Amino acid sequence: MSDRDTLRDDIVDTALALGERSGWEAVRLHDVAAALGVTLDDIRHHFREKEDVVEAWFDRADAAMLRTAATPGFAQLPTRDRLQRLLMAWLDALALHHGLTREMIRGKLEPGHLHVQIPGLLRVSRTVQWLREGAGRKATFLRRALEETAMTTIYLATFLHWLRDASPGAEDTRRLLERQLGLAERLEHRLYRRCTAAGAPATTTAADAPAPPPA
Repeated sequence: MSDRDTLRDDIVDTALALGERSGWEAVRLHDVAAALGVTLDDIRHHFREKEDVVEAWFDRADAAMLRTAATPGFAQLPTRDRLQRLLMAWLDALALHHGLTREMIRGKLEPGHLHVQIPGLLRVSRTVQWLREGAGRKATFLRRALEETAMTTIYLATFLHWLRDASPGAEDTRRLLERQLGLAERLEHRLYRRCTAAGAPATTTAADAPAPPPA
């Protein structure tokens, strides 16, 4: 790892440490610079603004998810198990700063924060795309669109539940995710059978990506 990469990680770690002491809203980049003994311009080379530090925090969760996808035997697991392991790896990577992560999301949702809400939507899309890649999904066209909708729904519902989850090891969130994936799998099998009966070309198997859960 280069010195540049090391400083980037140190900035994120220091901001998180300050946030744990005073709350995320109170974290200022000049305080991060002072704690590290660097200048604000040093920080600017890595982060254009404080919100970019939040993005770097979630990038770590994406990276943890993809490391899970690279573990031996992962590709041979059923789709449902792959998705569960990936999503829980993503959440587990954030667990050390669970409360602080909740504060970050609350800040994004404040009225008038369009400058962080629009990038936030792109963040969701990016994580879902890495989730699909990590799970080895291959659906195309309409199937891909349905799959992305399903995964986005499950990802958001799971994440929002996790933000409020005080159960040991986020066990409540794990059970919720299992239920959602089970429902999605059943709906996918039903949709596959209907497409097959209607003579429509099947671009995926019945064990493929989950279909969207009902509204």
